[in-house]
Amino acid sequence: MANEEVRNVVILGSGPAGLTAAIYTARAALEPLVIAGSEAGGQLMLTSEVENFPGFPEGIMGPELMAKFREQAERFGAEVVDEDAVSVDFDTKPYTVSTDKQSWKTHAVIVATGASALWLGLPSEERLRGRGVSTCATCDGFFFRGKDIAVVGGGDTALEEATFLTRFANKVTLIHRRDQLRGSKIMQERAQNDPKIEFKWNSAVEEVVGDQSVQAVKLRDTKTGEISEFKTDGLFVAIGHKPNTDVLKGKLDLNDKGYVVPVPGTETHTKVEGVFVAGDVEDFHYRQAVTAAGAGCKAALDAERYLASIGVEPTRVSPESNW
Repeated sequence: MANEEVRNVVILGSGPAGLTAAIYTARAALEPLVIAGSEAGGQLMLTSEVENFPGFPEGIMGPELMAKFREQAERFGAEVVDEDAVSVDFDTKPYTVSTDKQSWKTHAVIVATGASALWLGLPSEERLRGRGVSTCATCDGFFFRGKDIAVVGGGDTALEEATFLTRFANKVTLIHRRDQLRGSKIMQERAQNDPKIEFKWNSAVEEVVGDQSVQAVKLRDTKTGEISEFKTDGLFVAIGHKPNTDVLKGKLDLNDKGYVVPVPGTETHTKVEGVFVAGDVEDFHYRQAVTAAGAGCKAALDAERYLASIGVEPTRVSPESNW
């Protein structure tokens, strides 16, 4: 179903980047439309307690924080649709964004679709997410002070996570399905020289053991097939991320890993005039809620300036100015 009205700005994604962009564009009286996705809220929906987002000294649950983001955006006039974007048309102005149920014309688009952590695909892993299973050492490492932790992976991400976790853990064991690491030489040397890091080679995680929290993992020897149980207080899965850019292939510049590439010399501009990018769909280095929120702010301000430059006026008088 096509909507006849041309929107000022459509935001793809409802994590910290997308909803911060929605807050700013809504306060600028641009009445943004947020295509939130069927699984709205981004990576923080999989995080139990967030203690590193400014303004919450006692911490806050990830889903609760994202609910507050959304409530704030809607308070200022953002419209949120819990559907997945399935196609975009950036060839003809105004641009078109479609879900499998409806489509909208828009003068500007902010892409904030994020990136999804890759998981092992185990039912026990899913059951214990947020209860000892995590994909973010920076987010959750603090909760494992004095504990024994396992990290799954063999690339730079796993090595970085393992090294970071030594700040809190009693011991970190890196579990890798091969007998040599894939990460950069400097990261390998740093991990191998760290007295707190041990290695379990030729091992694949078959099951995460525990009722209310992680107690152990079952490992399969990739050479002999033998199953053993390894005790651990937590499991960090560090096998990579996948940017949520399937709908953007052939529409925007993507790098070899699928992340959106901004125009050189800018932070949010893409190769398509009036299409901006923010958050983990572009930033594969920091991957933090606060940096994604900051990027969402930048994209919103750039979109607002762009719309003013092409003569698009706010749809109502803004009660507050961004300037």
